[in-house]
Amino acid sequence: MEALTAKSVTKRYTQHTALDDVSITIPEKSIYGLLGPNGAGKTTLIRIINQIIDSDSGDISIFNEKLSPKHIGTIGYLPEERGLYKKLKVGEQLLYLAQLKGMSKAEALDKLKVWLTKFEIKDWWNKKVEDLSKGMAQKVQFVSTVLHEPKLIILDEPFSGFDPINAQLITNEILELRDKGSTIIFSTHRMETVEALCDHIALINKSKKILEGPKKQIKDAYKTNTFLVEHIGNNFSLPADQYDLLEQHRVEDNHHHSTIRIRGAGSPNQLIRDLVDRTEVHSFVEKIPTMSEIFISLVKEDPSL
Repeated sequence: MEALTAKSVTKRYTQHTALDDVSITIPEKSIYGLLGPNGAGKTTLIRIINQIIDSDSGDISIFNEKLSPKHIGTIGYLPEERGLYKKLKVGEQLLYLAQLKGMSKAEALDKLKVWLTKFEIKDWWNKKVEDLSKGMAQKVQFVSTVLHEPKLIILDEPFSGFDPINAQLITNEILELRDKGSTIIFSTHRMETVEALCDHIALINKSKKILEGPKKQIKDAYKTNTFLVEHIGNNFSLPADQYDLLEQHRVEDNHHHSTIRIRGAGSPNQLIRDLVDRTEVHSFVEKIPTMSEIFISLVKEDPSL
């Protein structure tokens, strides 16, 4: 089952189009990366899903039901612009936000004990939000986002303000939430996060969706039949009609790295055979494009976008 489907969603303002006929499908129990440059339309789509603004046209379904106000409690939303009340104490704030999502005070207190212990922030209960650092406030807002155990969690730049240790802590919690059955939508600029966490991705640029699918499938589609080889020496040549030697450099002593692209219908097995006949091979690895490389190439290559 799909956690969310958006069909032909469009949102126009007086001076520009924020979303232009965007359709996406988010599988249940997945981590879905919503990618794009600043101003691409990601935040507009997230606000429509959260029913903060309406689309001009198109339909959104959540767990096979047309999106409606009753789904507000189904969604946990961590916005990029954090929205805690600075004058309230942490405990008061978390209880208030939990009850807005339909939790009883007793239920919220029980779950808060677990989360505050897990995040080692029990001592913050009586601190005012204005006295917290950005990273501390981030932890509090993350807890408020997931406390009611939403089936769909939307995280907009969730690692902003975190040091590497706390970023890893949040990463572990996100994976655990997915494993327990939640679906997570990531909106982020951090391609290393996409590489590490996301199962599926969509790329939006200048209000249009230009790419969507399983991460592995997309990466496989953008492979270029290029291989990284570590070998001894560089006094050999390969048939120029079969291979392109893109780069070669010495690593240490007589060890060299070469980047070789196979032309036409050639195979990796044939390249290995040709190399072994000419040099001593120490490693042979296919060069898989990173999501960052794919992102940059797609955003740059289409001038109409």
